[in-house]
Amino acid sequence: MRKKIVATALTIGFAASAQADTAVTLYGLVDGGLGYTQFKSDTTKGSRVGVWDGGQSSNRWGLRGTEDLGNGLKAVFVLENGFSLVNGTQSQSGRLFGREAIVGVKSDTWGQVTLGRQGNIAYRWLSGVATPFGNNFNQSRTAGTFSVAEVRYDNQMQYQSPIMSGFQVGIGYSFNADGEQRFKQSGQSDPNVRALTAGLRYTNGPLAAVLTYDQISDAETATGIRARSWNLAGSYDFDLVELHLGFGITDDGWFGTPSQLRNSDLGFGSIQAYNDGFRAYSYGIGLSAPVGDSGKMLIGWGMVDPRKDGTAYTGQELASQHILSLAYTHKLSSRTSLYAQGAYGRNVALISGNKTQSIGVGLRHSF
Repeated sequence: MRKKIVATALTIGFAASAQADTAVTLYGLVDGGLGYTQFKSDTTKGSRVGVWDGGQSSNRWGLRGTEDLGNGLKAVFVLENGFSLVNGTQSQSGRLFGREAIVGVKSDTWGQVTLGRQGNIAYRWLSGVATPFGNNFNQSRTAGTFSVAEVRYDNQMQYQSPIMSGFQVGIGYSFNADGEQRFKQSGQSDPNVRALTAGLRYTNGPLAAVLTYDQISDAETATGIRARSWNLAGSYDFDLVELHLGFGITDDGWFGTPSQLRNSDLGFGSIQAYNDGFRAYSYGIGLSAPVGDSGKMLIGWGMVDPRKDGTAYTGQELASQHILSLAYTHKLSSRTSLYAQGAYGRNVALISGNKTQSIGVGLRHSF
């Protein structure tokens, strides 16, 4: 019995010692509210009043961890699940860890390398600079105007350098952007959708600037089309107000979530993913300002201006999409806040006459 007690004590001691250099965190975000959404086209009209799922931020939970390997090197991992608050189902096409599933190593000297399903560089750096909304507030989110701002690739290897004099570079490559990587057989074309993402950013006190580039090849239909997107954005915090500006060019397709309205059943809510000869300019401008000690006001406008229709829209004239947004958040504590928001969209998905409007309030809690 005494030997068993000693053995148990030694086991607990070794486990405690092993855990001393390892940290695993359970975290998440729960967001729900009540709201009204209306859509209208030249042929149909509909509206909905009810519970909002993630009116400000998408619902999620996850695990993140680090282990100190010595000599300034750490092992890192993130497993993050997206889910619906209103019905409990998994998001991201039913993936268990569809928001992120990575493992890698990190060094303060050499930077970070990660492998797995993860956001592109624009998702990490562009979204919070180009507009004050980041990838929050449903239709108002940055990705509604800058399509690469909310993209996740499977099978991705990504590198982010350390920050040097305010500058940081990042680059990633996906061996198949959606689903398991497939074998390339003799005499056949590559069946995998290859994607490249890269970026440069600079931060110095109140100033932030980001330049990104993305490309993705259409292997699914063997057309050889390669969609590309360049984006430049900057923000400056003047204390009383923070200014956000963004500009982008997207050629031969559209990135990211096809639907312009999350959690909707709108038949007109998408832009062609691959479209040879297509070109669109994206513009964004926004302001955010503190209101008292606990509040914050956000306002913004985004436009997608199609300059070339491309072959997918032969015989159909496209129109410029406009999204006007207003939101207010109020902190109840460090983890819980209330919010109210409204948005209006015109020529949604670049189709003349497609209009949307929404307004709602909600509660957001992080843990």
